[in-house]
Amino acid sequence: MAVAMRSTVQKAGASPRVSARRSVVVRSGKTLGGKGPVPAVEQDAYEYLKTCPGVSAPFDNVFDPAGLARTTNLRDLKRWRESEIVHGRVSMLAALGFIVGEQLQDFPLFFNFDGRVEGPAIYHFQQIGQGFWEPLLIFIGVAESYRVAVAWATPTGTGFNALKDEYEPGYLGFDPLNLLPEDEAARKELQTKEINNGRLAMIAIAAFVAQELVEQTEIFEHLFLRFEKEAILELDDLERDIGLPLTPLPEELKGI
Repeated sequence: MAVAMRSTVQKAGASPRVSARRSVVVRSGKTLGGKGPVPAVEQDAYEYLKTCPGVSAPFDNVFDPAGLARTTNLRDLKRWRESEIVHGRVSMLAALGFIVGEQLQDFPLFFNFDGRVEGPAIYHFQQIGQGFWEPLLIFIGVAESYRVAVAWATPTGTGFNALKDEYEPGYLGFDPLNLLPEDEAARKELQTKEINNGRLAMIAIAAFVAQELVEQTEIFEHLFLRFEKEAILELDDLERDIGLPLTPLPEELKGI
């Protein structure tokens, strides 16, 4: 009976309600039964990703070993891209903050809350007192409110948690130094550099946190201890070859 009714509707011409429903199906990327993505939408999402900044050597095409871009729709893919760019920017700031904070914590002119902040950066959070977090939270709230106003669509039944159609992921119009080129190719190249550096920063900050949790040492302290250990081991090899007594390895280097 359902087949007969569908045939009758097709002969009579699709009603506006049917057309509207089909348009919703195409936008959502789901079949009428909700069992999977519509192939046309899947292809649109993947082709869109191939044109985005961030596609660079050694991968000539989209690097997507899990095939996530082929199983989603364009709306969700844009949201993922926005998330990648934002997390990359935060990670670049975090990686820089780890290094700068650890190196300047003993510098007299550095704002160090009366010398309370010391040691690995993963423990700076607990050491900072009042007067820092309140302005920071206000600043983050203002920045995020601006990003939501620029990028995110008004939540609706079919458009909840979605970006605006005209919004380009990552582009908030904030360029006080006027660094973004007008030329399309140069602009895409600069955006690709930003995304690639953000990806590297996400890996770096995860490694920083893991290393400091395991070894309880600052980033450069860990690096220089590694250099010192390697230098002593190389010296031991030389002393062993020429028959001299070996240079003992300090206790703090034995566990590295």
